Amino acid sequence: MKLLLTFTGAIAALIGSKSAFAEYTLNMTKGITDISQDIYWLHMMAFWVCVAIGVVVFGAMFYSIIAHRKSKGVKAANFHESTTVEFIWTGIPILILIAMAIPASKTLVDIEVLDKADMTLKVTGIQWKWQYDYPEEGITFVSNLSQSSRDVISASPEERAAVNSDDTYLLSVDNRVVLPVDTTIRFLITSNDVIHNWWVPAFGVKQDANPGFINDAWARPNEIGTYRGQCAELCGKDHGFMPIVVDVVSKEDYAAWVESKQAEKVAELASATKEWTEADLVARGEEVYNANCSGCHQKDGSGIPGVFPAMIGSEVTNGPADYQIGMVLNGLRGMPAFKMLSDTDIASVITYERRSFGNNGSVVQPSDVTSAR
Repeated sequence: MKLLLTFTGAIAALIGSKSAFAEYTLNMTKGITDISQDIYWLHMMAFWVCVAIGVVVFGAMFYSIIAHRKSKGVKAANFHESTTVEFIWTGIPILILIAMAIPASKTLVDIEVLDKADMTLKVTGIQWKWQYDYPEEGITFVSNLSQSSRDVISASPEERAAVNSDDTYLLSVDNRVVLPVDTTIRFLITSNDVIHNWWVPAFGVKQDANPGFINDAWARPNEIGTYRGQCAELCGKDHGFMPIVVDVVSKEDYAAWVESKQAEKVAELASATKEWTEADLVARGEEVYNANCSGCHQKDGSGIPGVFPAMIGSEVTNGPADYQIGMVLNGLRGMPAFKMLSDTDIASVITYERRSFGNNGSVVQPSDVTSAR
């Protein structure tokens, strides 16, 4: 009895502690959109209905076992086919289901129906990264797993254990999505290779990215902050390395971000018309390679025998540059196309591959990539 009282007191203290609930992360995310909060409310309603049913059912069972036990001399009643009981245990569940179905149906309709959006964001899944397009703003960029997380993947167990305590390990990217607060956003979600799934729990958005199809979803974030998600569909070797990071900012900060990205685009186009030195191409190409190529071909260019070819001594990296440019632009068998990268990025990464790892291929300029497009 003393042990039972101690246990009951501990449970009561846990339930009464707000800090304990703050640390409890097994429940569904409440989110920052009206839809995500409606979904959370439905989840909690169903949970408490199940709790109530469990209390009634198990309470009746334990009462019957204790109060009508054989040791008290109770004899079992002999009855069957009670119409009243049949109506009760059929009717009550039907009423419960109807009561739960009404708000659930309303929320499902709200999830699927959007009359008017303030802006559109196109999301494209790529093995293994995300491409984002802002059609109205003319902005396009690719979002990869951050280099800091990539470095940890290849680190020693001791170094990895130290970083794993960071909540953003494998949940950080090099280019974040930026969205304005209090704005209705339509997401157009697709893929250019296999099935992915774009999932941001705080938005209440989880939608498949299917090749050849465009699925849509929407959200209206109500709170400024940084929100993280992941690819939620097993899509291959680096499925676990496709995080999503969204910064919800004020409308003024969003306008400033759009202006800066558009300026970057103009500068990027200008950079593709100039002649780059080999050193500058190699330096930039190493960054592009680590973000886009090292997952398959390895950071040291050794590849994965029997799966992904090595860069070291490759006939491609030491052969005609035109062939390699075409391969990077259009893809080949298991290698995806990288047309989404700028001409300067493609020229840089090809030059890096051709002039590193002991290779002696020729230098490629952005103008060569422009011509090949």
